[in-house]
Amino acid sequence: MANEDTVILKTGEITLLQQADRGAKRRSCLILYSGTETGKRFILDAERMTIGRLATAEISVDTPSVSRRHAELEVSGERVVLNDLGSANGTHVNDRRIDGPIELRDGDLIRLGKVFLKYYERESLDALLHDRIYRMATVDSGTEVFNRQYLHDFLRSEFKLARATGRLLAMVYFDLDHFKQVNDTYGHSAGDHVLKECAQLVKTLVRREDVFGRVGGEEFAVVLPNSRLDEATELGERIRASIEGHGFRLEVDSHSGRRGLDHRQTVSVGVAELGEAMTDPRELLDAADRALYRAKHGGRNRVSA
Repeated sequence: MANEDTVILKTGEITLLQQADRGAKRRSCLILYSGTETGKRFILDAERMTIGRLATAEISVDTPSVSRRHAELEVSGERVVLNDLGSANGTHVNDRRIDGPIELRDGDLIRLGKVFLKYYERESLDALLHDRIYRMATVDSGTEVFNRQYLHDFLRSEFKLARATGRLLAMVYFDLDHFKQVNDTYGHSAGDHVLKECAQLVKTLVRREDVFGRVGGEEFAVVLPNSRLDEATELGERIRASIEGHGFRLEVDSHSGRRGLDHRQTVSVGVAELGEAMTDPRELLDAADRALYRAKHGGRNRVSA
């Protein structure tokens, strides 16, 4: 029997990747092999991609041993060429320091300072396995959205990028109204069901570039890169209306056995945008949290900025 540490690959995923190995169009990638984000996958989907510590790098690795602009990848058809950009610690492929452009081969191990990445010329079972391990470390198992650590890491990265480029950044922060009553009245299993179903509803509303995660308990947040306050407010209202209009079906224990009942849930939402005076990403989170507090004390089931 599988335990909590077992990585399970779905049959459909294995079949698709086996078909890809038999001649489907390849999708090359790098897998991070070190640090707290081990297993993170970078799809090589642009003609030129910079690897470095800069927040604006296509493959951003915020580690002191990596230079701001450390190396560059040139992707041309099925060829991927790596070149060092004059980095302080050099770029190594299979433990040999490169002194000019080098074409990567499937399975090549790349070292930038103390950071290791592995090159895959297509999405293999091995790459999928590492991606699944990374998801286990970054996704909240109860709701299947990103966990608190990933959310904070993404916010920090986007804050740094916004400050470096002057682009916009906004946040939506919400929690479930009177959620303790759900647990106390119907049990924690019913509460877990409401949490997960709310999360799945919200996942359908956020953009591909947004990151939606669970902050803790019944609290969730969405980080919206390159977005204004009015866009965050619009998303907050769609989240509020979607959950208020959804009918939850709960299975609860009673004296006569299990029975189903209908439940209605609402959320309170706070929104905020990056201000000129903010010097730390925590300030944006705190601003959204204060707006959430105003929404709750204003009567709940509303959006506040």
